Amino acid sequence: MTTLTLLTAELARLLLARREWVCTAESCTGGQLAASLTDRAGSSAWFAYGWVVYGNAAKTQCLAVDVSIIARHGAVSGEVLQAMLAGALQVSGADLALASTGIAGPTGGSVDKPVGTVWLGAQHRCLGQRLELQHFSGERGEVREKSVLRLLELGITCLNDCT
Repeated sequence: MTTLTLLTAELARLLLARREWVCTAESCTGGQLAASLTDRAGSSAWFAYGWVVYGNAAKTQCLAVDVSIIARHGAVSGEVLQAMLAGALQVSGADLALASTGIAGPTGGSVDKPVGTVWLGAQHRCLGQRLELQHFSGERGEVREKSVLRLLELGITCLNDCT
């Protein structure tokens, strides 16, 4: 079994045992997280919603991310990720939200935010947010794949920490 399959299975097991739901809010991962979750048979029992909010307008329209936060900090920021997580939980009614925003490349990076800069986060209704700034190396697909794997790990950690 692949790491992706194992992590998805563990997240599913925990959600089912708790009778809880997960939702996703994805920018740089472009729906890959939601796809990996729904590739698992029976995911309709624990997967609530998934948004691909690639553009800034989608972040504000779908998840109520305040446009001033994006203007002040940029779409690739912890502040935007926090707003994405909060919005996803509020709109979906899920128990756990997983979110990503970043620069997968090969273009779009800057000195301050080079290609591979990714903000990842998880929020459970019983806990505060867990945010991580990662600097992944590799091509576009590798950055996205590493992001999905880390998001699954964050989700599992969140569920284990929320007793």
